[in-house]
Amino acid sequence: MYDRRMESASADITAFILAGGRSTRMGMEKAFVLLEGRTLLARMLDLARSVTAEVRIVGDPAKFHPFAPAVEDVFPGCGPLGGIHAALHSSQTDLNLILAVDVPFVSFAFLQFLISRSSESAAVVTVARTSGGLQPLCAIYRRAFADVAEQALGEGRYKIDALFEAGQTHVISEEELRVAGFSPKMFRNLNTPEDLADAGE
Repeated sequence: MYDRRMESASADITAFILAGGRSTRMGMEKAFVLLEGRTLLARMLDLARSVTAEVRIVGDPAKFHPFAPAVEDVFPGCGPLGGIHAALHSSQTDLNLILAVDVPFVSFAFLQFLISRSSESAAVVTVARTSGGLQPLCAIYRRAFADVAEQALGEGRYKIDALFEAGQTHVISEEELRVAGFSPKMFRNLNTPEDLADAGE
């Protein structure tokens, strides 16, 4: 079915969904956890496709290629930073939306807002900050961040926030989010069966 949201889809940005791996607390891969009858992966693919036709999954191609083109980590076993690096390393666009598979409450409207803010800035990263800290797994990265990530990964440093330098990062404050009509609660992720049960209520 044609979705009117695709009218605003951008050809200048690629979206990457970090599919993650098996969650011991969920008992299965997070990508295939069901929320209201749909997998988290299906929900995030639809969300990403609402803002761009160029959507990729960062994960095992054997598992994920049936759903979208898949990209493997260049530095396997290094957590989300490895996934971000793999995404940017493979990207053909300067702007790249990185989405974790387990943030299903992020909205189309927020992604539009985030993309707009990144387009207006020369920053390498555009990311929101809430009381829970920076939200690097729902952020816009320019392709140049791949070099920063690669150096850190090569040195065994995997913390994403530590790589954000003030001059290269545009931080959207929690107050800015609220003024724009967005609740910081949209960034809550699903880590446990209890989180999943709460989300379905």
